[in-house]
Amino acid sequence: MDMLEIKNRLVKKATGLSTGGFKPTYSDKESWIGRIAYYREDESIPEDAAGLPMLPILQLSLEGLPYVPEGLENIRMITLFVSEDLPSGIAEEGADWVLREYTKTDDLVEKDLGNSETFLRSFPLKTTYIPEDYPVWDGDSIPEDLVEEIIRLEKKGEIDDYYNEVINNYGHKLGGYPTFYRPDFNFDDGYEFKLQIASDEKARLNIIEEGTIFLAKHKENGSWQLFVDFP
Repeated sequence: MDMLEIKNRLVKKATGLSTGGFKPTYSDKESWIGRIAYYREDESIPEDAAGLPMLPILQLSLEGLPYVPEGLENIRMITLFVSEDLPSGIAEEGADWVLREYTKTDDLVEKDLGNSETFLRSFPLKTTYIPEDYPVWDGDSIPEDLVEEIIRLEKKGEIDDYYNEVINNYGHKLGGYPTFYRPDFNFDDGYEFKLQIASDEKARLNIIEEGTIFLAKHKENGSWQLFVDFP
């Protein structure tokens, strides 16, 4: 097996999200970091365990994206709120963070519910197609038979290093692979990675120490898990 065959087995697609650089439209088909403007009629900003409003981290419109991962085909929009006191390890949705999914039949209304205590700057997000995304070496996403093949190719001198052969996307993205820093981490059984939100200097979003938020959805019951990782 050569490296091309290995890459063909591993490769996944994703949608990349980059901060600012264009004039926003403020429509419900636009994605934002640091701003959430669309809610159901009866919804507001959720509160954390201390009774404080959570930070509006992400408004992600899935309509018209170049790639949407399996399991989110019928979702129109995702919004994410987190507490300033980020959870450590794997966290279930609750007092530390709230993710809301809206289907294509949900009626959403625009609300001006900015959190006056937020330190975040809001920017619209530009979406780009990522045709190739690959797992990190120390994660749990490379099948054992491919690990053995990659090591064999390195020993034979056919490749210098796995990371010289593949592309890892560390920024904001929907789909693809999680670019974990922690070796051998994975979500609980049944959960599949969907969304990655990285620290963002422009938006003043520093996730612990220049870390990343990873979100995975259960393929059967639809629940979500959040994991925070940092270098």
